[in-house]
Amino acid sequence: MNNALAPDDHQEQVRKLQQKYAAMGQDLSSYLDGLLYADYLTYWDYIHVDTLLSLQNPKTQFPDEKIFIVYHQITELYFNLVLWEMEQLTEHKQITVAFFSARLDRIIRYFEQLEHSFSVMVSGMEKEQFLKFRMSLLPASGFQSAQYRMIELYATDLINLVGLESREALTEYGDIDQQLEKLYWRSGATELATGAKTLTLKQFEEKYMKRFREMGMRLRQRNLRKIYLTHFADSVGVRQRLRQFDELANVRWPLAHLKSAGHYLQKDPQDIKATGGTNWQKYLPPRFQKIIFFPELWSEEEKNEWGKSALVKSYG
Repeated sequence: MNNALAPDDHQEQVRKLQQKYAAMGQDLSSYLDGLLYADYLTYWDYIHVDTLLSLQNPKTQFPDEKIFIVYHQITELYFNLVLWEMEQLTEHKQITVAFFSARLDRIIRYFEQLEHSFSVMVSGMEKEQFLKFRMSLLPASGFQSAQYRMIELYATDLINLVGLESREALTEYGDIDQQLEKLYWRSGATELATGAKTLTLKQFEEKYMKRFREMGMRLRQRNLRKIYLTHFADSVGVRQRLRQFDELANVRWPLAHLKSAGHYLQKDPQDIKATGGTNWQKYLPPRFQKIIFFPELWSEEEKNEWGKSALVKSYG
């Protein structure tokens, strides 16, 4: 099939381009010169393949460390896609059910991929190698994923991210600094024996807490929960999607993470500590934290049993 344009079509395209660049005060002929001299775009330049493949820098000679690095880089890229959709949702000026639902479907799809990807970690590395090369990673920890904390801030109000033991004492519109101080994950990186902050947590807070506070303030009236309550509380489709997202992010994803941690770190009579000193046995199980982005979408029974049915399904 010949897809070449007729001369009249070419003229029409040039006319439209002239209008486009004239509206910006630009000269079309200069841009055409640039097009004439420009090289053809290649896949490897567009995707930056060489740069991408240069970003794996193992600290040891164990081959499986590369799997560990690449897997976490892929995870962060998926988090970035989730945040990209959330940013569009929270900044859209005239949001519709169709737009909100379509972006939620994308977020759900990304988290489904993340949940199933843990087989790369659980089944894809030799345990003996992991337990050796992990010691070169101290005190770094997957706990220090700032993008995941940003996903939480985009999703819901700060009060729903406060530790369970402090949630009732604080109110939804209470002091933001009090709520930030009691965020559930901050207790997940304390020394098991003394309760003191680990170096992992200190590093993380120093680098990101100011940014988290700014995001919390900016999203206080514009997170996904607020958008749902304001615009789409009557939409059955939106409610179903938000429930699915809630369960993926706060039950199925943490349980997949827990299964991976247990595979490598669980050992009788005493579990192996995580690299950052995080208390993964108490931090990862959903039934302990009961983090729920959209609590109004769940019955009291469902909230009381949060994560238990999925835990039974995952572990038997």
